[in-house]
Amino acid sequence: MKNFNVLILASCVTAGLSATAAPVDWSKLPPAATTSGVTFATDIQPLFKASCVRCHGAERPRAQLRLDTLDGVLKGAKKGPVLTVGDSANSLIVKSISQLDPESAMPPKRGPRGPRGPGGPDGQRGTNAPALRDHPDGPGGGPGGEHPQFGGGPGEQPPGGPQGTNAPGMRPRNFGPPAKPLTAEQVGLVRAWIDQGAK
Repeated sequence: MKNFNVLILASCVTAGLSATAAPVDWSKLPPAATTSGVTFATDIQPLFKASCVRCHGAERPRAQLRLDTLDGVLKGAKKGPVLTVGDSANSLIVKSISQLDPESAMPPKRGPRGPRGPGGPDGQRGTNAPALRDHPDGPGGGPGGEHPQFGGGPGEQPPGGPQGTNAPGMRPRNFGPPAKPLTAEQVGLVRAWIDQGAK
């Protein structure tokens, strides 16, 4: 019986270790672009407008992070700055828009198959969007599975709710298709902008 208990304990430990996510290899970040004179108004604001401002704009800035203005980006989120001027490789915003870490990817990765598979727990489509995680210590890094800087916990549903429901308390889906992630070249341009002083 003692050997059986040891075997079960060893199996549990092995399963727990294999379920632990591998650390993100940040050396795979797209390199900074070689473009000089990159400015927010000319080069970065249009990128953020296309992919980020839906959730981080003037109307309802998630986590109090506004990416529609230079001042908003430099101010950061309710939990602190999202970039370090002159150090793009260690800036949270670069790590998030790079999509290398699915848990902190911005815009959040969505689709018909999420961590719970098709259908999800309540019949909703699966997603790994931080706003839709429901475990109290969810994998998103904060209470309720919210992203630690960009927000998105319980009560902060993304536009359209879980895949566009019109249920009471949910916003109707009228925001169009989900935002597209930035390309590697665009992430490189954001890196160049930060490294050049974020002006």
